[in-house]
Amino acid sequence: MSEHRVDTVCIIGTGLIGGSLALAIRQAGFCKEIVGAGRTEATLVKAVELGVVDRYDTSISNAAEDADIVVVCVPLGSMHAVFEQINAAEIENTIITDAGSAKQSVIDDAGFVFGAGFRNFVPGHPIAGTEQSGVSAAFPELYQNRRVILTPTENTSVDALEKVRAMWQSAGAEVETMSAEHHDLVLAGTSHLPHLLAFGLVDCLNNLEDVDEIFRFAAGGFRDFTRIASSDPIMWRDICLSNRDQVMMMMRRYSKEMEKIYRALEAGDGEKLREIFERAKQARDAFCG
Repeated sequence: MSEHRVDTVCIIGTGLIGGSLALAIRQAGFCKEIVGAGRTEATLVKAVELGVVDRYDTSISNAAEDADIVVVCVPLGSMHAVFEQINAAEIENTIITDAGSAKQSVIDDAGFVFGAGFRNFVPGHPIAGTEQSGVSAAFPELYQNRRVILTPTENTSVDALEKVRAMWQSAGAEVETMSAEHHDLVLAGTSHLPHLLAFGLVDCLNNLEDVDEIFRFAAGGFRDFTRIASSDPIMWRDICLSNRDQVMMMMRRYSKEMEKIYRALEAGDGEKLREIFERAKQARDAFCG
């Protein structure tokens, strides 16, 4: 991996995802310097104070200028604007990657800004996180033994891909590659839909008349299931809109499954319920195992 180490990494967006990556690659000695960039100077000052970055610049263009790798860790709705600011710098030899939860929309944004033939763009998505946000929530172990998916385009250079792979591996992650289309379908079912269900359930119960009593008696199962409803609403709004076709497809499939359960309850069909619950238990036990 040593042959892929670089001098400077620029992290745009030093919250949980970007900040944790910065701490991890610093700990691993992947680069000599880490530069932070973003809109809010107070956050960047905090990132320096916490040792997340070495220095910062509120100008994304200036921060990206001398970087070997630029990692964009901003909400999906902000990707296009950030790419435009990066493109204003001298980036001919700079590798650009991201941490967005939907990939085709990011590839489309990058293609529009950098040009379809740009070879140094490596779309990526770390499958890691917590319901916390902000630079104070960052910690270097976030990516240990977690998967990172890279979805290179047909134009992505092998060198750029391998450098980004090495960066994530230095953070402790297991790196896999797949197509953007397959990534977006898989994540719609395993990440985006569960977040929608958690947000929807909490909002549903919050609109009931006895909401205080309902939440007061909520047990561990409710807390476990709805933990992700404490996630950043803006980030998840952008994710759902950016991957809406795949998310809606998964929602339709889930609605059909819920209809089966509803009909079984309506008919008092305990055997049908048992079959559904047994299949689900076996699938989850196998996954957790």
